Amino acid sequence: MNNCIQRAVFTFCVAACLAANTQADRPGSRIIATGAVSTIEGAAGGGIVPMAVLSGYGSNEEHGGAVFASKVATSDYALTVLGASWSYANRVEFSLAQQTLQHETLSGALGVDDTTIAQRIVGIKVRVAGDVLYTPIPQISVGLQHKTNLDFFIPSAAGAKEDSGLDIYASASKVYLGGLAGYNLLLNGTLRATKANQTGLVGFGGDKNSERQLQAELSAGIFLNKHLLIGAEYKQKPDNLSFAAEDDWQTAFVAWFPNKRLAVVAGAVDLGEVATLPNQTGWYLSLQGSL
Repeated sequence: MNNCIQRAVFTFCVAACLAANTQADRPGSRIIATGAVSTIEGAAGGGIVPMAVLSGYGSNEEHGGAVFASKVATSDYALTVLGASWSYANRVEFSLAQQTLQHETLSGALGVDDTTIAQRIVGIKVRVAGDVLYTPIPQISVGLQHKTNLDFFIPSAAGAKEDSGLDIYASASKVYLGGLAGYNLLLNGTLRATKANQTGLVGFGGDKNSERQLQAELSAGIFLNKHLLIGAEYKQKPDNLSFAAEDDWQTAFVAWFPNKRLAVVAGAVDLGEVATLPNQTGWYLSLQGSL
């Protein structure tokens, strides 16, 4: 199943590249960094929090998007993500991501293979109002993410009720020019309705709760110049399982946009307790190519 999904992601990326070559003026007319980077769930945003911005640099009747690869490594886990997104007219974004979680410590205790947790995420995001730069109000977008856990053995053993779920979210993002000591300030807030355990990697719902709950997600950053952004994120998460507590996530990151084609993000992560294993701190690295 994982190989099938990897082929689907690869095919999606190739199709995006071919489509990009049909547009004369690439990669689009929006200002550098306004397409943000790719989250671990595929949507445009930061590392763990989606933003209202759409991927790529397409504006008006232009199109664009991104392909990306990300890695998160903590004391006992390693998450690899491959994905792509595509946007049209700075209005609608489609995204696809596949996550594979290695869990050597946990698998040793359970006697299972250490790559048995994987997830596919298909998303859509629509800009409904505003612009991140040009309007007094923030850019506001709403999105859906359909998540499917591709091997339900460990999530089921942990008490998860379902192997798939739908996240619904709304984001507001704004860059305030000269907003902090003369530097451009980025602020973003997202409100998500979800029942995902560890964003879906440990299934959906549980013995403590099986309904969607509203969770807040925040991100902020300072542009040191038009190519370099430093920032932080906070992701509130539901606590559905008696099997293990679920802590909120937080990151601190540096994003580098050398040009419109490339973005590199590096950061530190603190995921708290994950599936009974506490103090999951580590690093995050993502490479994105814009189309």
